Amino acid sequence: DLIRASGTESRVKTLNLLTKLIQKTKSVFKAIEITNLPDGSYVFQLKPEYSSTIGRRYASRPMLARATQKTLSYIAYEQPISSKQLVEVRGTGVYAHLKELGQLDFIEHQTVGRYKIFTTTEKFRKYFGIQGDDDTLRQKLFNKVRTKNTTPSTVNYN
Repeated sequence: DLIRASGTESRVKTLNLLTKLIQKTKSVFKAIEITNLPDGSYVFQLKPEYSSTIGRRYASRPMLARATQKTLSYIAYEQPISSKQLVEVRGTGVYAHLKELGQLDFIEHQTVGRYKIFTTTEKFRKYFGIQGDDDTLRQKLFNKVRTKNTTPSTVNYN
């Protein structure tokens, strides 16, 4: 993707451009860096030493509304899951959540009969820094819920 985005077809030229961009970023910006993620992709991000200061001072609303976050976490934990099951648990507002999550490429679906079966995407995993298969994802979500002194049977997704 990086080679294609750079406008060249040369891996060497792309890496040279990336190196120059990283150096320029270091020299021009104090609080921003370009970081190589474990999967080989690169991101612009706030340096960790500035995140608490900047976060408190310039905090904005989250990218996803809380209800949409709950729908996404439910899909991630229960996947694959049908639209019928989602409506039963989350209510009819789930359709708006599914539309938004689909536009962000965090979920995808396959049509089976009259129903759509939803799963999370690779983009979802990269964005939230999740590595591993569905069982690993489920275990991480379970552990996160458990650390908040609840169990999956008492989690309210509504």
